[in-house]
Amino acid sequence: MSNQTKLVPTPGQTVGPFYGYALPFEKDNELLAPGSPGSIRLQGTVYDGSGQPIPDAILEIWQPDADGNIVQKTGSLVRDGYTFTGWGRGAVGNSGVFTFTTVNPGPTKPVPGKPAAAPFISVAIFARGLTNRLFTRIYLPEDTEALANDPLLSSLDPERRRTLIARRDADGGLTWDVRLQGEGETVFLDFQ
Repeated sequence: MSNQTKLVPTPGQTVGPFYGYALPFEKDNELLAPGSPGSIRLQGTVYDGSGQPIPDAILEIWQPDADGNIVQKTGSLVRDGYTFTGWGRGAVGNSGVFTFTTVNPGPTKPVPGKPAAAPFISVAIFARGLTNRLFTRIYLPEDTEALANDPLLSSLDPERRRTLIARRDADGGLTWDVRLQGEGETVFLDFQ
């Protein structure tokens, strides 16, 4: 009989390298065309632990449309100028700023037996120094009752909850910043 030892998983590598071929692709940060009815600008800055902007992060977002419907067909990379795709990818510039053209997400249909979640945008963040991508959410600021009853948000203390709620801009767009660590660190999710 052989003596078996428990093997330890190999640690993750930092994300990347990122190659210029097919990443980014044309209009990758436009979930629908700018200026389309109902379109808004989602923008923000990605900061490191010392509060400095990170110039080489990539964000991916997934979300339902304005009516809460999740896009269920293939072709989310197609940018035809009028179809809402529900998915986008955007690289930050040298200043650490990202921008997407999207819509305010509507509330999705509740899962039977679970409380309804407030409308949100799912986010994945890739950046230097990260061994794995980070997952988080962006919530709309207006519906305070839905925010108070959201299962995830209601499980957080108010200071931590605040890191997931965007600010509404005067032009109707949203601003939401990401802090990878340190003071005001964004809440990140761990999916099992």
